[in-house]
Amino acid sequence: MKTVVALLACLFVMNTNMNAQSKDEKEVLAIVESLRQAMMKADKAALEKIAAEELSYGHSAGLLEDKATFVHNIASGKFGFVKIEFPDVTVKITGPNAIVRHKITGDTTNDGKPATVNIGVLLVFQKQKGEWKLIARQAYKL
Repeated sequence: MKTVVALLACLFVMNTNMNAQSKDEKEVLAIVESLRQAMMKADKAALEKIAAEELSYGHSAGLLEDKATFVHNIASGKFGFVKIEFPDVTVKITGPNAIVRHKITGDTTNDGKPATVNIGVLLVFQKQKGEWKLIARQAYKL
């Protein structure tokens, strides 16, 4: 019986360690959720806070934007996000950078025209002065 209990305890500890998230991973996941919320709310101040000055933002159709254009296009409603989800989020911390992959699914608008979205996304965040900032984003068709 002691052997079974010891084995179960060992398996529990291994499983807990494999699913544990570092402080940085938790912070990045929170920023990713903040980004999703800011996109749906067209929250200019939040988008500006999340994006780094050197942001390179790539759309799945090939359009490239810098920070100012990214913020303007969402805040102005050119690209609207009625309801979006970010399923399948993964985070990998590598030094001062975080590599995030996820999908975007949901309802959007393009220049006021309703659309749906189902794409993959690669985000790169960098820790700058103690805060995670989005420095690169590339969407791709699934």
